[in-house]
Amino acid sequence: MERIYIAVAGPVNSGKSTLVNALCGQEVSLVSPVAGTTTDPVRKAAELPGIGPCIIIDTPGLEDTSPLGLERMRRTMAALDEADVIVEMSAGATGPLQTPRVTYTPGEPLDSLLKRIKDALPKEEERYLTGNLVKPGDKVVLVMPQDSEAPKGRIILPQVQVIRELLDRGCIPVCCTLENLQKAVETATSLVITDSQVFREVNSAIPSTLPLTSFSVLLAGAKGDIKTYVEGAAAIDRLRDGDRVLIAEACTHVPDTEDIGRVKIPALLRKRAQVKVDVAAGNDFPEDLSVYSLIIHCGACVAGRQLVRSRIKKALRAGVPITNYGIAIAALQGILQRIEIP
Repeated sequence: MERIYIAVAGPVNSGKSTLVNALCGQEVSLVSPVAGTTTDPVRKAAELPGIGPCIIIDTPGLEDTSPLGLERMRRTMAALDEADVIVEMSAGATGPLQTPRVTYTPGEPLDSLLKRIKDALPKEEERYLTGNLVKPGDKVVLVMPQDSEAPKGRIILPQVQVIRELLDRGCIPVCCTLENLQKAVETATSLVITDSQVFREVNSAIPSTLPLTSFSVLLAGAKGDIKTYVEGAAAIDRLRDGDRVLIAEACTHVPDTEDIGRVKIPALLRKRAQVKVDVAAGNDFPEDLSVYSLIIHCGACVAGRQLVRSRIKKALRAGVPITNYGIAIAALQGILQRIEIP
């Protein structure tokens, strides 16, 4: 289940942090009568009654006239882009117009507020990451290379999510590394899901009749707009020397020598054209996108659907093609037509 993102917004000293602490049942944010106490968005994972797993975001106050007020406002707006619902401390708080809002009344019981938040949430059918690609009883091979980017002693979130979903759907997941792929597909297999970084190697190692996709492509279907991503990948063939490409990551991490966004994808792009590559991580998504010829977004495994979709809308408004890691790699390696799209 994907977490719901709830942002609390309002003027400085309007009680946002106090409400966030009450919702979380613990002191998450510092509370003070001093204006501008919350200087950065504070995020806390919580399980809310009747709503389920959430990320609650305490935002810096609006109408901040301090010397750093403009920067705090920018960070608040970036946080509001993530929200599935905004709890306003006073009616008319800023933020994306399409995001549902609930105005908090001081002294309102929490159970009443929680019910109103639940009622305001967009009603969407729960979708499978694997879409219509599998059915009960299918054997699905998951290719999970363990390079220096793989966390020691555990596997990454998209892989965990897909394994759990396959089990829930009555499938038989078989996990392997690239070295054991041949043995894994010896018996009847319905689908191969791979890490996008080894798309080409996996495609070469399995029969052309065996359906193939990647974890990143599955995430693109669940969180983004996969049709827009596939269309955006066509811009790769139009890249010319000197064009600028934005690599957008929804999370922050210390890059490694095998980093997919900062090393591998730029290397593949520069086999086509000598492009300039910028990287934006976490909430640092540029306001001016018009300077880019293409945006390539990560799978957004730790980000909410609302954040990804807001970035897609910003790219389309700016007239900039956008795609994601898995689809871009498949296109760069000339196998996009081969890939199963959920």
